[in-house]
Amino acid sequence: MPASTLSGTRTTLAAAFNSLAATRYAYVTELPIPTAIFIVPSSLYLEQQLLSKSTIKVKANFTITAIVQYNSNPASLDNLEQLIMGILAAIPAGYVVGNVERPTPLEVGASTMLTADINVSTTYTQTN
Repeated sequence: MPASTLSGTRTTLAAAFNSLAATRYAYVTELPIPTAIFIVPSSLYLEQQLLSKSTIKVKANFTITAIVQYNSNPASLDNLEQLIMGILAAIPAGYVVGNVERPTPLEVGASTMLTADINVSTTYTQTN
C-alpha cells in the first residue's frame, strides 16, 4: 500500500506490526518500554531517484530497532530473535529488507535492554 506522505511510509510500516506483542513507534520516545519496535530514518535517509518539476522520487531508508528486556543472556537473545523473525514476517509489500545488525545492550536510566537494528527501504514518489 503506497503512503500518501513521506511520514506515512513509517506509519504504514509501524501498522504492519500490529499483530506483534510489542509497542510500535514511528518515532523515538524518551523512555522505551520493552518489548518495543521503533521505525526511524536511517543514514542515508533519502536517496534521490528522480527530481523533476512535477515528480520527486526517492528511496527512503529506515532502521527498525527491535527492543526486549535484557534479563539473562540466553532468554533475552531468544526473545529478541523471536521479535526479529516476527518483524521480518510482517514487513509489507513494497519494502525491501537489508541487513539485521548484531544484538547490542542498551542502557536507558536504570533499565538495560537488548536491541538489534533491521535495515529496510522503500520507494516514495511525490507528485506536484
